[in-house]
Amino acid sequence: MHYSGYVITDVTVTRCSSLNPFSTCKLDPAVWYRIEKDLYLRTGWTSSAYIQFQRKKEEELTADDRVVVDLKISRLTPPTEYSPKGEVEAWEPRPGGLWLKRSASRHASDSGKAVTYIDVLFGADAVDPRINWEVKDTPLLLDAFTERLETRLSIRRGNPTKTKKPTPRINENGKFKVMQLADLHLSTGLGVCRDPVPAEHVPGQQCEADPRTLEFVERLFDEEKPDMVVLSGDQVNGETAPDAQSAVFKGVQLLVDRKIPYAVIFGNHDDEGDLNRAQLMSIYEDLPYSLAAAGPEDIDGVGNYIIEVLDRGKSTHSALTFYLLDTHSYSPDERQFRGYDWIKPSQTRWFKNTAQSLRRKHQEYSHIHMNMAFIHIPLPEYRSSGKYFKGQWDEAPTAPGFNSGFKDALQEEGVLFVSCGQ
Repeated sequence: MHYSGYVITDVTVTRCSSLNPFSTCKLDPAVWYRIEKDLYLRTGWTSSAYIQFQRKKEEELTADDRVVVDLKISRLTPPTEYSPKGEVEAWEPRPGGLWLKRSASRHASDSGKAVTYIDVLFGADAVDPRINWEVKDTPLLLDAFTERLETRLSIRRGNPTKTKKPTPRINENGKFKVMQLADLHLSTGLGVCRDPVPAEHVPGQQCEADPRTLEFVERLFDEEKPDMVVLSGDQVNGETAPDAQSAVFKGVQLLVDRKIPYAVIFGNHDDEGDLNRAQLMSIYEDLPYSLAAAGPEDIDGVGNYIIEVLDRGKSTHSALTFYLLDTHSYSPDERQFRGYDWIKPSQTRWFKNTAQSLRRKHQEYSHIHMNMAFIHIPLPEYRSSGKYFKGQWDEAPTAPGFNSGFKDALQEEGVLFVSCGQ
């Protein structure tokens, strides 16, 4: 979705009706590029609408081309502005309350103001954690549908920036704090509270799930100041996230704001929206401060990978190794093993081979090297009676009915603990 060297020369909105055989949302693909997100989020009974834009490589621009240098959404005509050279910079109207400011100035395409890509997000709480991206604070004004859905545009200026993965490292005080965030269940839009405690966060005010969840998480970050965060599954509540990208961005924005590195694995709900696991991981991998990785393609699942936390200073020795594995979703054999899925043999082999290949190197560490693992769906051993727990036991562990023996593999390779997300 990133095209280095391209600038946008025009933007429009197309709307079409399924009742009219001559109505189409497609413009000439040789001239127009379409963002494949229905502005009605597939809720229109008979209508669809899309953002489309024209783009050109900078070296292909002609004297007649005008580069988009700003974009606004407004019911009223924005005031005319003047450039430092005294040139009139008028706003051009487009459908949906969209206004464009375009420039034919010689250096407009490389001024830093040039718009180089456009995306569509949804919700009054929409954010964009990507570098050089900006969410417009007014929803598209196409009709009541886009206003209700809070259909928003996010624009990028300048060329795409490839983010460098951070290197987790033990602090100078010899400590490293990891926070695990499980089951955020974020939606597209504000979300609806389910069994909130307390029932009314603000007396008399309707409970909005996502702002309430994120406010709590933000408070945790600021109080605990973690060195790293593990998002251990069900970040996205697929059933209420018809645009999963908008939900993903909300969960990541707080981390990016605080420059906290984070790892990601998936739960059973993340891919129940419009994006599958591979598509979701592709988004996470490209976000700032992300340590997420899809992992080997020949291993079951998406998101089987390790993170090495290095010793303090400039040391290249690993002090901690985190193993992250995809526990998939629901049982592939409901007749025999009802409930949830389990770690597959290919994953166990990958884990054991990886752990054994690192053992000698880890033994060179001057202190005691530690191995830890994170999964989403609990191992069957979590259900064993008589286990110590701290806190309130509101829900029994929903472990799979089939035991794949992964606990034994963890013990054999010296993993000190495994933490689940469900």
